[in-house]
Amino acid sequence: MLLNTMLMLAVLQQGAPQQAAAPQNPSPIARLEVLPGTSLQMPAGDSLQLSARAFDASGQPVPDVTFRYFGAGGRFEGTVDSTGMIRSGSTGTLAVSVVARVAGTKPVVERVEVQMVPGPAVRVAVAPEVGKLVAGQRMRLTGTSYSQAGDERDDKLAWKSSAPAVVTVSEYGVLTAVAPGRAGITATAGAASVTIPVQVVANTIASVEVSPSRKEARTGDVIPFVVEVRDAKGKVITGLTPSWTFAPGSGELTADGQFVGYEAGDYFVTAGFGVASAEAAVTLRARDVRRPAEVVGRLPRTRFTTEEVWILPDGKHGFLGSGSGGDVLYAINVSDPAAPFVTDSLVLNTRRVNDVMSTPDGKFIVFTREGAADRKNGIVIASTEDPEHPKVIAEFTDGVTSGVHSAFIYQQDAYGTNVFLTNDGTGAMHVINIDDPYHPRELAQWRTERPDAGRTLHDIDVQDGLAYLSYWNDGLVILDVGNGMKGGSPGNPVLVSQYKYDLNALYAQVEAAGGPGFIRGTHTAWRHKNYVFIADEVFPASGVKGAKDAAAFRAYGRLQVLDVTDIAAPKSVAWYEPEFGGVHNIWVAGDTLYMGAYNGGFRAFDVSGALQGDLRAQGREMVHVNTADMDGSTKNMAMTWGVVVKNDLAYVNDMLNGLWIIRMEPKRAKPATP
Repeated sequence: MLLNTMLMLAVLQQGAPQQAAAPQNPSPIARLEVLPGTSLQMPAGDSLQLSARAFDASGQPVPDVTFRYFGAGGRFEGTVDSTGMIRSGSTGTLAVSVVARVAGTKPVVERVEVQMVPGPAVRVAVAPEVGKLVAGQRMRLTGTSYSQAGDERDDKLAWKSSAPAVVTVSEYGVLTAVAPGRAGITATAGAASVTIPVQVVANTIASVEVSPSRKEARTGDVIPFVVEVRDAKGKVITGLTPSWTFAPGSGELTADGQFVGYEAGDYFVTAGFGVASAEAAVTLRARDVRRPAEVVGRLPRTRFTTEEVWILPDGKHGFLGSGSGGDVLYAINVSDPAAPFVTDSLVLNTRRVNDVMSTPDGKFIVFTREGAADRKNGIVIASTEDPEHPKVIAEFTDGVTSGVHSAFIYQQDAYGTNVFLTNDGTGAMHVINIDDPYHPRELAQWRTERPDAGRTLHDIDVQDGLAYLSYWNDGLVILDVGNGMKGGSPGNPVLVSQYKYDLNALYAQVEAAGGPGFIRGTHTAWRHKNYVFIADEVFPASGVKGAKDAAAFRAYGRLQVLDVTDIAAPKSVAWYEPEFGGVHNIWVAGDTLYMGAYNGGFRAFDVSGALQGDLRAQGREMVHVNTADMDGSTKNMAMTWGVVVKNDLAYVNDMLNGLWIIRMEPKRAKPATP
């Protein structure tokens, strides 16, 4: 986001000499009173009017005071206008600066923090699913309540059993099967509740067997276990719900028996039914995917920040966007990766070229504009008939003059070539047909149903006729734009599903470290096999107090792996967070995920096989290159934006240091055993 870059640059400029302001007379204001208070709470989607009064040292009202209200953080979750009207669009914290001024005197500022919380609970969800329990078995249920907008609440649920003689439930959701029969277990939050059926059967278990009974694998390999239960006559007892556990070590074991271990060593996986249980032995060796990397070539850029990189299908030419006041899109020659060079540039009124992409045949490119002085933003289309000297042929600005952050070109036989772009002003997706690139035309718009103040669309990925929209506060949204599963097309996008999660809870430590009003949201998405990788962009609201330079600054963020085998119900199954740094743009090629991790540098991961749990803890990281440069615009600091992979080379763009071209080398051979 543009604001994120501004925040980052402000942090990087810590310690820069400040120009002395003209002296002003002291203010007669000794105290500001803000109503209804300076620490407030309001439901997401609601509005609130602030007002203020000024008093002098003797407690008397000060006349002729001008009050103005400014947002001081949380821009993507709510807004405040100059009169103090707050509109809450999503959950989060909105910081507001109330500025009081008497003409000719210093301003007086009071800070207000408005916590925007979920609305009342309308839905409760309980996991895991419970089939049958045997008498004497115990199991823990967990429940979560949600508002009408799908925001997760932190309610303590009330639990109740309809038949305590059959099954009891504690205040923490622990079930105890008492005697054969049926019961309903109800979880309640406010006016919302859900009841799940539970059946208890007599314990006639004579044997329990877990298979496979013995397994050797690597850390990070997902091992599915199944359990078979028989009675004294050898008959299989079906429908029972086991309690799964493992020991020792660290890893994850799901309610349906999917186990992944993080550390090499021996484990036991146990399926239990009260007093009856069985174990399976697991031996894990290290994943051993680490590889050396080689920096093949460099193209330093320091005049402006370096934004997106794109390599044409010929693998010999590409483009680099610029930001932080940059009006330049550079054309580059990478035919010799060891010696890339700039061949030409397009200079337009934009101040930021955030995204660039070519048509599949490489004959045209589309790039975005944000921050044009005349607010004529939108997209620009250029011909790359001569890729070293592109020529602007058309623009599209209708309805998107507030800025376009990202654009994705997708071609379908049935629907032609279309650009799916984001609208900074409305948070809508626009679909622009460029079958005739000299005369682009709009086909459709689509947006989530939420207040405008909280709607932000950040990025779009389109594959197999499905659009994967990174919708910031709304999580991942999947649309049918030509796949056919919902009858959608580029001219008629249709909702398939949505995955929304609690950003505030996930990044509570970021708020604790840098204060409220921090930046966080679903930033980018990439479909790969039956997974969608989604990455969050997260920046603290402020840098480290007293730090002399950018060395104390860092980004945050998590990459989540969503299983979309059932695309109507995406579920999060795995994640990655760097030890230091954030997550930004990603690229998947083969079984490798490449990432720009902001100040965490460039990283590549093994994403082969099934994915579950903490990917970093499993040893799936293959390569890490710190893209810091002592000759960069900020000395010895990485700010890796993203990566494009072409011909087994990773073209890595660093905001502060330009382009890096990196190759992953083969694994080093281990010494032979004598």
